[in-house]
Amino acid sequence: MSSRTPRGPRRPLLPSWLPIDPYILALLGTVGLAALLPASGAAATGVSGAATAAVALLFFLYGARLSTREALDGLKHWRLHGTVLAFTFVVFPLLGLAARGLVPTVLTPDLYGGFLFLCLVPSTIQSSIAFTSIARGNVPAAICAGSFSSLAGILVTPLLAGVLLGHSAGGFSADSLLKIVLQLLVPFLAGQLLRRWVGGFLARHRKVLGRVDRGSILLVVYTAFSEGMNRGVWHLVTPARLGLLLVVEAALLAVMLGLTWYGAKRLGFGRSDRIAIQFAGSKKSLAAGLPMASVLFGAQASLAVLPLMLFHQMQLMVCAVIARRRARDPEAADVAEAAEATEATEVAGATDVTEAEAGAGEGRRAGAPAA
Repeated sequence: MSSRTPRGPRRPLLPSWLPIDPYILALLGTVGLAALLPASGAAATGVSGAATAAVALLFFLYGARLSTREALDGLKHWRLHGTVLAFTFVVFPLLGLAARGLVPTVLTPDLYGGFLFLCLVPSTIQSSIAFTSIARGNVPAAICAGSFSSLAGILVTPLLAGVLLGHSAGGFSADSLLKIVLQLLVPFLAGQLLRRWVGGFLARHRKVLGRVDRGSILLVVYTAFSEGMNRGVWHLVTPARLGLLLVVEAALLAVMLGLTWYGAKRLGFGRSDRIAIQFAGSKKSLAAGLPMASVLFGAQASLAVLPLMLFHQMQLMVCAVIARRRARDPEAADVAEAAEATEATEVAGATDVTEAEAGAGEGRRAGAPAA
């Protein structure tokens, strides 16, 4: 028998409640590459064309993956989904418009444009589901709410951007509308139409296609920041301005987390539904926002996506802490115990019925005449 003392599990380098998304590091590395080696001339034209194709591919895959049947089934919980959509596309934009008073003392006009665009982006799917599950919330509702938000965002986000951002987002011209239709809506609808034939292939190669998704977004980011470097837009942003932007975004996230939690309580939702509403209604999708910004903002996309990138990492860190605390709430323990008790009762009831049926069968056999 070995006398060596068994080692415990290795302690992670970072606390479990402080997640640093590796993809954020990849995005930052892409930004650094664009700063050092921006695409220019013929290379810029080629990269821009590739980014346009990547955006179309992204939305084709979004459409091909979204199950129409699951979306229709989720409509049964319409009050919850309507609440999430209201927070995402009404409350968020109103707070973004209210932040207009911070220009130019706190936010520059360019940073404010990106901040307002952040408020118009749809909610996330994956992280909303993950945090809802950790906090013992209504996971099916989070799945449907995130899916509905992403689906609505394909139309609502560009429309709101055209109306609220005006010329900074290319205006609401026929040309910008045509871009949105061709690069976002048409590929998405094509994915929905072809889902019957390509859905199985996408499901079998989910991991590989996930890398395609992320690689496409990295290409979009490189293109946007290369154009920003070539146009010298980064000379307009100072470290002090970035620090103020972080403070404003932290305040925005805190307000939305409070409104989604206590607002859902006032609307009469139970604990599990409130958790789904809080995580789906307070977050913004980086995967959907980045390609949309490349279409809407063009050469100004680099500054437009910066607030969204910062907010994305901030929401992951804060929501991870909240999800773990929700899981330790006494109310969560009561819900878990009640669920276990219900399951145990159902199992016991099924056992009693089986035993009763078995006893009745034995009685019938005992009373039957011998052959």
